[in-house]
Amino acid sequence: MKYMLILRATDQAVEAAKNADFEEIVNAMGRYNESLIKAGVLLAGDGLADAEEGFVVDFDSDPPLVSDGPYGETKELFSGFWIIQTSTKEEAAEWARRCPLGPGSKLEVRRVTELEDFDQDNEYIRKEAGWREQLGTDRPVAG
Repeated sequence: MKYMLILRATDQAVEAAKNADFEEIVNAMGRYNESLIKAGVLLAGDGLADAEEGFVVDFDSDPPLVSDGPYGETKELFSGFWIIQTSTKEEAAEWARRCPLGPGSKLEVRRVTELEDFDQDNEYIRKEAGWREQLGTDRPVAG
């Protein structure tokens, strides 16, 4: 099963990071990533740029409205993610617990859907399998 570990921060975590040794943060995350790789569970992961560099597309209007960041409260923003593959939900939770985060940080853990979760008679589910093969990946082509 695949799981996405979504890194979220609160205002408390943002303030704490301002006083932290950045090199130690990088080293702690590097050790964590290395342990995921050595265990063979890491499929992908990245940090995200500050929300001020981003934008939101709001589909409440037609055409959809694009708004520059920052947007939302700190607790609503993602800072980064990992996608891991584990045998069980409990194993995913154990990897999440090992992440070197401090007070105010949170990891939201969500199972990544697989093609098998959907109606196999659907035209686009069948096409998705072909797209993945064409791209040489087992990752979804789109949301």
